[in-house]
Amino acid sequence: MSEMRAMANAVRALAMDAVVAANSGHSGMPMGMADAATVLFTRYLKYDPAAPHWADRDRFVLSAGHGSMLIYALLHLTGYARPTLDDIKAFRQLGSPCAGHPEVHELEGVETTTGPLGQGLATAVGMAMAERALNSVYGDGLVDHRTWVVAGDGCLMEGISHEAIGLAGHLQLRRLNVLWDDNGISIDGPVSLSSNEDVRARFVAAGWHVVSCDGHDSEAVAAALAEAMADARPSLVACKTTIGYGSAAKGGTAAAHGALGAADVEAVKAALGWPHGAFEVPEDIRASWRAAGGRGAAARAEWEARLAASGKQQEFDARMAGDLPAGAADALASHAVQLRADAPTVATRKASEMVLGVLNPLVPALLGGAADLTGSNFTRTGGQGVFGAPDYAGRHVHYGIREFGMAAAMNGMALHGGIIPYGGTFLVFSDYARAAIRLSAIQTARAVYVFTHDSIGVGEDGPTHQPIEHVMSLRLIPGLAVYRPADAVETAEAWALALEDAHRPSVLALSRQNLPAVRRSGDGLDGNMTARGAYRLKAAEAARRVVLIGTGSEVEVTLAAAAVLESRGIGADVVSMPCWERFAEQPLDYRRELLPANVTRVAVEAGVTLGWERWTGDDGLVIGIDSFGASGPAGDLYKHFGLTGDAVAARVIAHLG
Repeated sequence: MSEMRAMANAVRALAMDAVVAANSGHSGMPMGMADAATVLFTRYLKYDPAAPHWADRDRFVLSAGHGSMLIYALLHLTGYARPTLDDIKAFRQLGSPCAGHPEVHELEGVETTTGPLGQGLATAVGMAMAERALNSVYGDGLVDHRTWVVAGDGCLMEGISHEAIGLAGHLQLRRLNVLWDDNGISIDGPVSLSSNEDVRARFVAAGWHVVSCDGHDSEAVAAALAEAMADARPSLVACKTTIGYGSAAKGGTAAAHGALGAADVEAVKAALGWPHGAFEVPEDIRASWRAAGGRGAAARAEWEARLAASGKQQEFDARMAGDLPAGAADALASHAVQLRADAPTVATRKASEMVLGVLNPLVPALLGGAADLTGSNFTRTGGQGVFGAPDYAGRHVHYGIREFGMAAAMNGMALHGGIIPYGGTFLVFSDYARAAIRLSAIQTARAVYVFTHDSIGVGEDGPTHQPIEHVMSLRLIPGLAVYRPADAVETAEAWALALEDAHRPSVLALSRQNLPAVRRSGDGLDGNMTARGAYRLKAAEAARRVVLIGTGSEVEVTLAAAAVLESRGIGADVVSMPCWERFAEQPLDYRRELLPANVTRVAVEAGVTLGWERWTGDDGLVIGIDSFGASGPAGDLYKHFGLTGDAVAARVIAHLG
């Protein structure tokens, strides 16, 4: 048996033993890809287990995350501090870092959370984009690494894969290499049950280089990887493999996708010539793996010397750490002060563009774009060149109509480091990106989603383009900050918070229509009030009986309603609540003072009413829209749905009895 095959068999054995011990998991994919992965990790991947955060390491993404034991075995064998053998023995058990699918915060060496098929591949596209963007700034001496992906048939069936490979091909991301586990099997059975597409032709059509090899022939794999690295395009390496390799009973069938039984494992080990007990790896094979893991130490030391001699170490380290440049926060604060003085009547999407005009010259890590809606989302500012081949110095990405792919790529950029991504589309189309937004939150990735056209204020485009449930549904995602600012000042404050939140993704839900200024000089509301999540914009003049709570464009409506109520002798506070999540984080005393229990609390938002009971209580009133909107001018729609000052005041009076 060759040394490479013996090393690959160590991966297979650990995968099988862990899955049997857990009585849960997927051993077939690691068994099939063990040979190709062994070649990659011993000959081509640039990494150093002793320095897992080395900025110029290659990124390895296991897009087929159900085969998580592949990466756990590789990390363990190559010498990462974790997973330990005990961690692997506790595979899929509570408290083990070897979760059912790879989780980025559990283990160093896991670059992204994977499992939802196709998203790992699309996230890797963002990592490759980040590499090229940083290379354009710091050159080959400091940034010159590759992104490697292992993807299965399921990854390539998912629709996001089409978005990802199309974007990567267009951008000519030549340092992106995908190893396709071409085993022809899905859970239901042969892939031919559901697909007859020519995968290789699809990649070629998207501008990729494609090479095929026998995934169980180490030298053939090595030659294919070398060819991929030499090509000027992103590469697909089609590795023809057998799922559950080594199993005479289940290999090459859908039965190998999940767990093998203990008797099956013993039979496979015998067939592979692996006469070792559970979780046992002979010292000579373990030594070979550790030697492979140590081969990157010299390259890492040389890189560190180059960084130290570059004169840019402090800047580079700060950028990779995600630190904001000095002066950025002060510039945003000054911008907000000026907005209060100017009191512009503008759409909050325009206010966002104004903020970006301040930020982009000051924060070179910002890399923005839009899903073919640049002129509507206002995500590009003056002086931003276009990111793409051959010059990757531009900082605006034309993502095309690829909302899901854009969001996943943003995750990849944020996880890579050195880039703060933002991307725009209409709020109603956040549904296309939702699965990636959820992964942003799971991974605590600083991605900023600029979602415009946030209400029935879209107008004539009608129900298909009018988000009704979207703001509320995004609020349901744990760890996501959702901002719906009422004017230009709150928009600037929301942007400041989104950038400061280095470990939380943010959504900015912005208006298409112009909104009047609600924050002005001399109003006493100094500092970043949006940071409180909610604040008293106007205090009651008569004896307070009502607190009106508004977000976004409906803050204007609550102010108008309050004026009507005050004229009737009904005292009404107005509270602007741009961010539920931040308000929920405030001290209880503050929340109780702002929304006291002894007055009627009324929420007004141009969206679904479900959920607002959290803040209004059972005795409160929620005024919103529980249908799918209508087509017509925005002003007519607000009147039709009762979202005017007079209509809201009438509802409140009727509620008070």
